[in-house]
Amino acid sequence: MILMSMMAGLLAAGCAGSRWTTQERALIEDQPDVMRVLTVADADDLAVLRTVCRDFSRRELSDPLYRTLAAKLVATVTSPEQDGVGIAGPQVGISRNVVAVQRFDKEGEPFEVYPNIRIVATRGEQVPGREGCLSVPGRRGEVLRYQDIDISYTSPETGESVTETVQGFTAVIFQHETDHLKGVLYTDKLFGAESADN
Repeated sequence: MILMSMMAGLLAAGCAGSRWTTQERALIEDQPDVMRVLTVADADDLAVLRTVCRDFSRRELSDPLYRTLAAKLVATVTSPEQDGVGIAGPQVGISRNVVAVQRFDKEGEPFEVYPNIRIVATRGEQVPGREGCLSVPGRRGEVLRYQDIDISYTSPETGESVTETVQGFTAVIFQHETDHLKGVLYTDKLFGAESADN
């Protein structure tokens, strides 16, 4: 009886700090490498896209499930069906602060994943530019964005906060994707008329 109580206590301690929901686990583990992208055309999808996301705990970032999610985000955004430059957790049904962004400002233009990301500083004037979105298929529009920003995120390897400066088109991608984490779509920020994506 004492041994069973000790084992139950150890199991409870092992689960403490881990907040993955059953639904999150199912979405990450049960979907193929290329996950379904939620769109504004579906009311249930739209409700998820409008949800404010929450951070990962340090324990969750060290969980293999996080690494699986990160890999699937990159596989999804780079798939021939999507062929995007960025994607955010809610776009695949995961209401967590995580984005995958193509780093056009780095050699080889790699895709990288950023958990618990925030834009912590902006500099200069906002500049209009055309944007589209995997969750708003077939449409594009003009949005004002900063060209010089600082981002802050958690390193999954160390659990420490990292801050870096990002400029140019990559800065625009980060702003678009972090908007998703607040339930904001580019269509909420249209500067000019929207048009069909060509």
